[in-house]
Amino acid sequence: MKRRQSPLFIGIIYASLGALFTAIAIQTVNSSGWGVFAYILVLIATLDFGSGLRMIMMHFKIKSANNKKKK
Repeated sequence: MKRRQSPLFIGIIYASLGALFTAIAIQTVNSSGWGVFAYILVLIATLDFGSGLRMIMMHFKIKSANNKKKK
């Protein structure tokens, strides 16, 4: 059986990808200015950070709901 990944793990992965795309965008802007590629990298980084934050928040909501359910 395949094990499901927790939202916390997936959120950390997305946030890490957001940081990676941000670093690449900064290097691209420093070397060649604001081109189309830099804007695409910033867009992808924003989406990854947003998804990562949403997944991390979902993890804590699920954890809170499970703790209330046990009491």
